[in-house]
Amino acid sequence: MDNKKFYITTAIAYASSKPHIGNAYDIVLADMIARYKRLNGFDVFFMTGSDEHGQKIEEKAKEAGISPKEYVDRAAAQIKSVWDSMNTTYDKFIRTTDADHEAAVTEIFKKLYEQGDIYKSEYEGKYCVPCESFFTQSQLVDGKCPDCGREVSDAKEEAYFLRLSKYQDRLTKYIEENPDFIKPESRKNEMINNFLKPGLSDLCVSRSSFKWGIPVEFDKKHVIYVWIDALSNYATGIGYNPLGSTEQYKKYWPADLHVIGKDIVRFHTIYWPIILMALGEPLPKQVLGHPWVLVGEDKMSKSRGNTIYADELAARFGSDAVRYYLLSEVSFVNDGSITHESFINKFNSDLANTYGNLVNRTVAMTNKYFGGTVSYKSYENECDLDLIKTLDACVADYQKAMDTYHNADACAAVLELAKRCNKYIDETMPWALAKDESKKDYLEAVLFNLLECIRVLSVLLLPIIPDAAEKIAEQIGNASKSLEFTEGSFTVGEAKPLFARIDTEKALAEIAAEEEEKKKAQEKAENVAKMSEISIEDFMKVELKAAKVTACEPIPKAKKLLKLTLDDGSGKERIVASGIAKWYTPEQLIGKTVIVVANLKPAKLCGVESCGMILAAEKSEDDVKVVFLEDVPAGSKIR
Repeated sequence: MDNKKFYITTAIAYASSKPHIGNAYDIVLADMIARYKRLNGFDVFFMTGSDEHGQKIEEKAKEAGISPKEYVDRAAAQIKSVWDSMNTTYDKFIRTTDADHEAAVTEIFKKLYEQGDIYKSEYEGKYCVPCESFFTQSQLVDGKCPDCGREVSDAKEEAYFLRLSKYQDRLTKYIEENPDFIKPESRKNEMINNFLKPGLSDLCVSRSSFKWGIPVEFDKKHVIYVWIDALSNYATGIGYNPLGSTEQYKKYWPADLHVIGKDIVRFHTIYWPIILMALGEPLPKQVLGHPWVLVGEDKMSKSRGNTIYADELAARFGSDAVRYYLLSEVSFVNDGSITHESFINKFNSDLANTYGNLVNRTVAMTNKYFGGTVSYKSYENECDLDLIKTLDACVADYQKAMDTYHNADACAAVLELAKRCNKYIDETMPWALAKDESKKDYLEAVLFNLLECIRVLSVLLLPIIPDAAEKIAEQIGNASKSLEFTEGSFTVGEAKPLFARIDTEKALAEIAAEEEEKKKAQEKAENVAKMSEISIEDFMKVELKAAKVTACEPIPKAKKLLKLTLDDGSGKERIVASGIAKWYTPEQLIGKTVIVVANLKPAKLCGVESCGMILAAEKSEDDVKVVFLEDVPAGSKIR
């Protein structure tokens, strides 16, 4: 078992935009597997990261008016922030702009070229910028990209190619001899029937029409294309380099599992294995091509306006809730679906009602009837035996599912045990047993049985909802990781709700209001971006003055607005309503000198006539700073 080492990776997120919840499924699934392997004594190394080169990045950076490096620095930080919001335990976050990765990729390309596996030619065909993929005319669907459905453009340029055809037979044989290499089975059949059997065309592995990439060392007008650059991260991230690899690489390679989306299985089970074969390195043991997360029935995309973000859900409902939904709703083979309503319903039914209610009332009854401490008592009534039988079946089903990465089946097995525990409470009726002194021993046995099942539940839930699992273990006063029914005792703590039930109607209304607000803000930003340049004459019409805040108070029924009373040197009070209540209290503003647009047409906001606008800097969507002046008298003109 390689000393029980386990090296697991996710696909690296493309640094062109913020990852949505479908992208986040990748990291959540991999984290569940990593946590489970650690529980089973494996030495786990878990890597994720960001893919930061390519034409799309170059174009996005140009649009933003910044350098590509500055653009990807921001994007990588955002990706890490989303991953961290999911409470993930990765050991390394690799960036393809890391110096050691770039150096290793340079050597990989050079080695493949020198041994004749890469050659120079010319490409002519169709190119999809968002997918960074070339296609022949026959591969297009209705004249558009077969992967994303977007428009493609004609492309003709000098390029280097990798001889996929040279390794086709060898790869086919490997897949046949290693039936678990590609999972699920349907993905393997797709690769064989759609790509290997028809025959592989050699792969374009350099570009000369843009510059944002790792230069080909011996031909600087070319940059190394995404497939060698990005795919190599799985090896370079742990120290691979053709000139000499690290001890870490020798310890962990080959990867035990690549966790990726089903749309990039081809790249990971055809291109990447052939690159490794050409380098003379072992192939990864398994590639798991998981299904997608849809919004209702539709694929998630910004253009459709149906994007849901994992970090925003986590901020509202907690990371455990997001993890649980994804892991329980997306099966091994079939796509999962999410809407805000289905998310809340799942939260209430499974987390609040089934798990939360079970733990809360069991701990409360243990405190009420036995002062918080119960010990094992041997009783073998039919319902007691059936509870333990369900426990044993749950553990067996869970382990089988987790060992084969059937996450939804594992979640279902755990939920079944929790439901059986709640049924056991209804069958035994502890509140009724407590009224009969002669049944006190059986009452203690019932509560012990429940606590022991809850203890096992807390262990099974650790890879799925880790925060809640630890809180359960803390409440029942037992953090044993054994999965067998054990005799002993429990001394519980205070009963605390794990998951507060959500008011569905209220929550959906709040989400809808926030979505509408975001939409308006986006439209406003787009309108500002479309505004034409103004002349100096137009600018000179704007009158800016220094004004001292003499009073400030909230505006009733307006959460975002503050009413500022200003001294602008005119001898008259000026009232301005400003949407800065999220970032400032009245006390923080009184006595400060601000900049006010003094000749703005008055407007009525929530019953307050606002005569002007104060200047503030928006550092980000959630960080606004008012521009304060020091040592500037009220009424001074700002030029």
